[in-house]
Amino acid sequence: MKKALPLMIAGTLSAGMAGFSHGADLMAVYRDAIAYDAQYASARAALDAGREKLPQGRSGLLPTIGLAASTTWNDVDSTRRTAGATEVNTKYNNNGWTVSLTQPLFRWQNWVAYTQSELAVAQAEAQFGLARQELIVRAAQAYFDVLLAQDTLATAQAQKVAIAEQLESAKRNFEVGTATITDSHEAQARYDLTSAQEIAADNDLTVKRQVLRSVIGKEPEGLKNLKPGVQLVRPQPDDIGKWVEMAESVSASVQIYQALFEIASREVEKQRAGHYPTLDLVATRGRSSATNSTTLGFGSDSNASTIGLQLSIPIFAGGAVMSKDREAVALREKAASDLENARRTAALNARQAYLGVSSGMAQVKAYEAALTSSQSALDSNKLGYDVGVRINIDVLNAQSQLFDTRQKLAKARLDTLAALLKLKAAAGSLGEDDVAAINALLE
Repeated sequence: MKKALPLMIAGTLSAGMAGFSHGADLMAVYRDAIAYDAQYASARAALDAGREKLPQGRSGLLPTIGLAASTTWNDVDSTRRTAGATEVNTKYNNNGWTVSLTQPLFRWQNWVAYTQSELAVAQAEAQFGLARQELIVRAAQAYFDVLLAQDTLATAQAQKVAIAEQLESAKRNFEVGTATITDSHEAQARYDLTSAQEIAADNDLTVKRQVLRSVIGKEPEGLKNLKPGVQLVRPQPDDIGKWVEMAESVSASVQIYQALFEIASREVEKQRAGHYPTLDLVATRGRSSATNSTTLGFGSDSNASTIGLQLSIPIFAGGAVMSKDREAVALREKAASDLENARRTAALNARQAYLGVSSGMAQVKAYEAALTSSQSALDSNKLGYDVGVRINIDVLNAQSQLFDTRQKLAKARLDTLAALLKLKAAAGSLGEDDVAAINALLE
């Protein structure tokens, strides 16, 4: 009897997890999420749109060429007031076309707009990088949630089997007179409670699988679990200060707001350029012709070409330029505050994630030790119950403690891995290599 219960529990847990041991791994889930996730698809489209800012900004430095053409039918009635009034009717057709070219030579606001477009592309790239990191965290969290829900269900099922055996034992002992009816009632109450927990765990697993399905676009038929006894490694560098420093300087969110601040600073310069003169090179080439007049009896053709410089000096625009300048200065101050807030938030996220990893790894070690102790306590209580020095409630409590410890250990491991991903995301270094590293820890 001393060895029967631990072996039975292990067998039940293995049977409960058998349906999940051979299936998709984290890397497969991540790649499915890249292909399906709507938020990531939106970020990809936003990146494509953002990259178009560069040719739009460059266009202000390049020449513009236009072509205009026209044709006009003229029917003119006129009266000549001479000694005898004479009415004249003139009918003819005018045709013409003009090609014009304008090349900016000095338009400072256009040059500033070009530098802004480069920054806008950098912002779009940083925004997409943030979306990719968020996708990794969301996909991994959904994956871990399913693993934990599976483990919770398997644990509830194993606990139910163990309590059922204890219930049968209590009933047999009552029938032969070696135990009271209280033992049976206690075991029955625990059995009913565990049955309710099993139902709740099964429902939670269904919900978690649907969450994962919303990320990858298909029903996860089976997910690989962590290897038994997997050892977690502390983050490198193992220094919270360095992680905070990286978060404040290179995290994706900080890069986004850094680009926005630079754009806002350029906008001040751009608006002040509204006071500057502009100089353009202007060239035209055109042709016009008129058909024979019904009265005059002749037509005409003419060609014209022009080239020159066009200088424009702004003098007064109703105060609009100065108002836009003040607006741009205020928006620059706002962007500076947003940037500082982004740095503080990134530093806070890095600290929280690092502490989460450190705390999680300490909890894992503690729960591993507690699991060994809980197993020993269960064995001792089971043996004591068999020889009559322990009562039924002692065995039930030891069983509950063992299963609760095993559940908390599984959760601590998964939470630690999730915190590690969040730490690298906060520092702006989360990538596919990190997904592969965690994937190597799976069965």
